[in-house]
Amino acid sequence: MTRTTRITNSIRSLRFANGEMTQAALAAQVGVTRQTIIAIEQGKYSPSLEMAFDIAHVFGVPLDDVFQYPRK
Repeated sequence: MTRTTRITNSIRSLRFANGEMTQAALAAQVGVTRQTIIAIEQGKYSPSLEMAFDIAHVFGVPLDDVFQYPRK
């Protein structure tokens, strides 16, 4: 059974705000598979800190514009 993470993200909206970037294009820039990006977007997988920074760098935004961790 897949457990969802409490970390939420804005990847999908950031992709569309950046020329409707595909999941495959983002994956290629970050160096992961498209399936990894899908899992992150759906909250089924939490990226490593390094990958999270890489994703934020692709969009040119701070980390907390991409990922949010609700306190409770």
